[in-house]
Amino acid sequence: MTALAPARLPCLAQHPLPVGSIATAPPESRGVARDGVRMLVAETGRPLEHRRARDLPGVLRPGDLLVRNVSDTLPAALTGVTSDGEPVQIHLSTVLPGGSPALALTDTRSAWSVEFRVPEPPASRESARPRHGTVVELRGGGTLRVLDSYPSGRATSRLWTAELTTPQPLRRWLAEYGQPIRYSYVRGAWPLASYRTPYAEVPGSAEMPSAGRALTSRLVRRLQLRGIAVADLVLHSGVSSGETGEPPYAEWFDVPAATAQAVVDTRRRGARVIAVGTTVIRALESTTDGSRPQAGRGWTDLVVSPERQLTTVDGMLTGWHEPQASHLMMLQALAGTDLLCSSYDAALAAGYRWHEFGDLHLLLP
Repeated sequence: MTALAPARLPCLAQHPLPVGSIATAPPESRGVARDGVRMLVAETGRPLEHRRARDLPGVLRPGDLLVRNVSDTLPAALTGVTSDGEPVQIHLSTVLPGGSPALALTDTRSAWSVEFRVPEPPASRESARPRHGTVVELRGGGTLRVLDSYPSGRATSRLWTAELTTPQPLRRWLAEYGQPIRYSYVRGAWPLASYRTPYAEVPGSAEMPSAGRALTSRLVRRLQLRGIAVADLVLHSGVSSGETGEPPYAEWFDVPAATAQAVVDTRRRGARVIAVGTTVIRALESTTDGSRPQAGRGWTDLVVSPERQLTTVDGMLTGWHEPQASHLMMLQALAGTDLLCSSYDAALAAGYRWHEFGDLHLLLP
C-alpha cells in the first residue's frame, strides 16, 4: 500500500494544537448536552459563524438531505497475555476484507486486522515490534493467533492479521469481556454508551463514527419538522490511529437503494446533500458510477483526495482533525484549501475541542 503525502494545509503546519484543545471527556461530563457542543459553520461567500450543534435545523434548508452512518461501536479493546508472559492490549480493527462483519459477530472463529498496545497508560502503540506467530490468551477464554502483517509481507507493522477464537459467539463474548477503544488523551474509563451515536443500529465499528454523536433523537426530529430529510447507510470504521502519511485501510460498507435514490433526487431538485462524517462520503463515493451513487455493499479501499472530484455530496458535518490526518485530504476535496484554512484558523483561535468528544465543523462550500 502506497503511503500518502501529508495533507497540504500550511495553516495547520504553522499552528500545532495548543494545550487544552483536545476534548478529554464527553461533553456531558462538563454539563454540556450532546447537541450543545460548538459548531463552526463555514459557507463559501459568507462569514464564518460560531454556533451550536442544536442550531443545525436553522442552518440547513428545507429540502436538504442529511446522510448518516448507523454503524454501531463494538467493545473492541481486549486484554490478554502472550505465550511469553507479556501483558498486551488488542484493538480489533476490521474483519479481514472478503469476510462478513455480520457473520464474524455470530461465529466463534473469525479473522481480523488488529493493533497491539501496551495495557498501561499511555497505552502506546508497539508498531516497531515484530508480532509474527504471536499467540495471545485473552481474558474470558479467547485466543488470538497472529498470522501476518497487514498489509502482508512486512517485518514490522502497525496492524496485523490474526485469527480470533472465542468460547461463545463473538458479539456476545465482546459484550462481556471487551471494552471500548480508549486513547490516552481521554481522562476516565467512560462506558461504551459514551462511544455510541444516538442512532446506532448495525454493530461493526471499532471506533465510533463520531461526527454524528451530537445528532440526538430530539435534534433529528427538529430537522425533519423543518423539512430536512435523513437517510442512512453503514460503514464500519476501523481503528483511526494511523501513522503519518498512512492511507485508510479497507472498510465494509452498505449503501441501501433508498439512500442512493434519495441522494440523486435531492441533487436533482437543486437541494444539498450533507454527509455526517468522512465515513459517509467514503461509502457514497465508493458506489458512484462517475455521476450518481448506486446501491451497493462490500469492501472499499477508496481514498478521497483533492485530485478526485466529489460527485455525491454538497457539504459535510465533521469533527476537527489533526494536522497530519488523512481525513483532511477529503475535506480539501470538498471545500478547498482557503475555506478549510480559514475554518481551522478560527477554530484554533476560538478554542474549539478536537477528537471524538469534541466540537463540530459544518462545511458548506
